[in-house]
Amino acid sequence: MAAVETVKIEADMQLLGGMSAEEFLRDYWQKKPLLIRQAVPGFGGIVDWQEMQELAQRDEVLSRLVENCDGNWALEHGPFTARRLSRLGEDSNWSLLVSDLNHWSQAGAKLFQQFNFIPYARLDDLMVSYALADGGVGPHFDSYDVFLLQAVGRKRWQISGQSDHSLVEGAPLRILQNFSVDQEWLLEPGDMLYLPPKFAHNGIALEPGMTYSIGFRAPTEQELISQFLMYVAERAQREGIYADPELSLPQHPAQVPDLMVNKLARMLQGQLWQEGDVGSFLGSYLSEPKSHVFFDAPDDDITLEEFADAAQAGGVMLDLKTQMLFLGRQFFINGEALEVSDPADHDLLVQLADMRKIAPRKLSPCLLEQCYEWFQCGYLQLAES
Repeated sequence: MAAVETVKIEADMQLLGGMSAEEFLRDYWQKKPLLIRQAVPGFGGIVDWQEMQELAQRDEVLSRLVENCDGNWALEHGPFTARRLSRLGEDSNWSLLVSDLNHWSQAGAKLFQQFNFIPYARLDDLMVSYALADGGVGPHFDSYDVFLLQAVGRKRWQISGQSDHSLVEGAPLRILQNFSVDQEWLLEPGDMLYLPPKFAHNGIALEPGMTYSIGFRAPTEQELISQFLMYVAERAQREGIYADPELSLPQHPAQVPDLMVNKLARMLQGQLWQEGDVGSFLGSYLSEPKSHVFFDAPDDDITLEEFADAAQAGGVMLDLKTQMLFLGRQFFINGEALEVSDPADHDLLVQLADMRKIAPRKLSPCLLEQCYEWFQCGYLQLAES
C-alpha cells in the first residue's frame, strides 16, 4: 500500500496556552485542569442570541432549558416555541443550551475540528449555552473531558477535585449536594478552561453571555462490552441444531445436563472473536449517528456523470453531520463499513476522513461510484468550485 500523507495534527499553540498538543496530552489530558487565557483571541462566538433561539425551535436540534427558582431546579427539552422563549424573563435564573452546533454551522464545525489532537472517535459535540447574570446549570460533574470556551460576557468558574459525588435528591439535573470549591477563575471572552472527567464545576455568569463546550465521547465499559457482544451475535453464522445422541439417563430430571453445558462451551469457543473484529466494531459503533440525527438526500437529482464533473471542478466534502473513521483498509461512515484495497483510493479516503474533504480531482471509477452513493444518501456534498 502506498504511503499515506499524514495530516498535520498540531493544535494552535495559542489554543493550548503556548504548549504543544503532545505536552497537553502528556501532562493534562484526563489528569488535571488547565486554564488557558486568550486561547482564541477575539472570539465572540459563532451564533448570536437570535440564531440560538431559532435553532432551539427546530425539531432536529437538541436543546434544553434549565431554570432555578429559589433553589428548585427545572429542566425542559426542546424544541421550544417562539412564545415559550419570549416568556423568559430577566428576573429569573435560566440557561438555554443547544447541542451539536458543529452539525448546523460551518464555523462551528471548523472550531470543533481545531481539537483534532484528540481522535475523532472521541470527539462528541460542540454545545453553546446562554445565561443571564447569575445564571448557570448548578454545581455538577461530567463523566467526560470538556473544554469550556467563553464567547460573550464574563463567567466565574468554580472547580473541585472532590470525591463526594452525591446528588441532590429529586432534582432533574445531576446537581451536587455538597460542593466544596478548591479553585475559582473569572473567564473573559477568548479564555478557555479544560476539565478532566469527574471534576466538579460550577459556572456563574456575571452578565448575559455565551459559553461554548467542546465535549468528548466516553462510553461506559458496560456499554462497550454489551454493544460488542451484540455486534458479534449479529454476525455469527452457525448452521445446525442442538443434538445429543450420546445423552445418558439423568439422575435428576430438573438438573441442566453437563453434556449440554460442555457442548455450548465448545460452540462458543469456535465463535471467539479476533482482534480485527474489535476494530471493526469500534469503527462501526463510534461512527454510528446519534438517534436524533438524520440525513437528507440532495435537492438536485444529478446524474453520475454530472457528479463526476462537479467533483473534478470543486471537490467533495463530508456533510456536517457525517462521522467518518478508518482502521487499516477499512473505512466507516455513519455506521457503515467499507474495505478499500486500491492504494490510491485508500489514500484519498484517508484524506476525506481526516480533512473532511477531497480537493478537486478526477476520481477513479470505483471511488466515484462510492462517493456518488454517499452523495445520494446525504453523507457527502459537492464542494463549491
